[in-house]
Amino acid sequence: MHIVRKLSLRLLRMQSGILLSGTLLFVLASASLIYLIEPATFKDRWFNALYWVMTTVATVGYGDFYPTTVPGKTFAMFLYVFGIGLLSLVIGKIIDYFVEIHRKRGAGLLKYHGKEHIILINWSKKAKLAIEEILSTDEDIEIVIIDESDKLPFDHAKVHFVSGDPTSVDTLENAAVHHARAAIIFSDSRIDDSSLVDGKSLLIASSIEKHAPEVHTTVEIVMEKHIQNFRHVKVNEFVLSYDAVSRLAVRAALHEGNIEIFTQLLSRQDGDDLFEIKTDSAWESYGDAFQALINKGATLIADGNDMGINRRLKDPIPDNAKLYVISDKKTIAALRREGR
Repeated sequence: MHIVRKLSLRLLRMQSGILLSGTLLFVLASASLIYLIEPATFKDRWFNALYWVMTTVATVGYGDFYPTTVPGKTFAMFLYVFGIGLLSLVIGKIIDYFVEIHRKRGAGLLKYHGKEHIILINWSKKAKLAIEEILSTDEDIEIVIIDESDKLPFDHAKVHFVSGDPTSVDTLENAAVHHARAAIIFSDSRIDDSSLVDGKSLLIASSIEKHAPEVHTTVEIVMEKHIQNFRHVKVNEFVLSYDAVSRLAVRAALHEGNIEIFTQLLSRQDGDDLFEIKTDSAWESYGDAFQALINKGATLIADGNDMGINRRLKDPIPDNAKLYVISDKKTIAALRREGR
């Protein structure tokens, strides 16, 4: 019994790859040995011997093949004890592997290997809402959360979690930042000092710019005066934490009902939304584009950040134009099918 226990402990400590390889060799060798002992029992087919070994170690056999000689029966008894025990260890190792993968995923210890994903940095309620908004826009897009906590904050098949310091190169590489479509840096709600909050966001933005300058970066900033400090790291977009909320609250107070319009434009889950479309070679001027789109049910409102194009409908559309329309999902889907 002591020998069996000692052997079992050694097998348990053995690396999974070695154990699996050893088990495979054991099964093949057992099939070859029993075939040599009783070839007639297995109708002169080695595969039948392999089948018997597999069913014996897994289910104690089905009775369609069984040894008839003393050496064959002796070997069968050996398989009952050692083979079944070995298979149990292998199954246990496989289960442990998946349990460990699940544990590491929940703890943010697994490296992400995807591409064209969106990285969200610093977990908060705003990050949660961002995930819901992203998934409602494109349910196939994958999201990677980077946070210093050690527990998966949002459980979803399309959401991956990386635990660690977001300013660290290792953490950014674990999130595959070089292959990311975009990165959104939220202000750290666990820090009370606004200057420290923006300072941390600046460090994160600098790290991303240094290691993956091609990634589109959006940063939430608490204090507007700190925007100038981010200019040198070439952040693509800035979002002021409280600016939009304050302005929307004032508009709601002064003009009853118009808050619903802003709500629709801010969320892809409600009503009409803002979409970018491709230009058409048949459109020579903004007026051509406006008329063609309005006939389809979409309203042209801007070229990039220029919202005054409707007062310049005769102006030609530049080659680098980025046209934005207000439309519902059905209309924009029809336009996309037309190549826009």
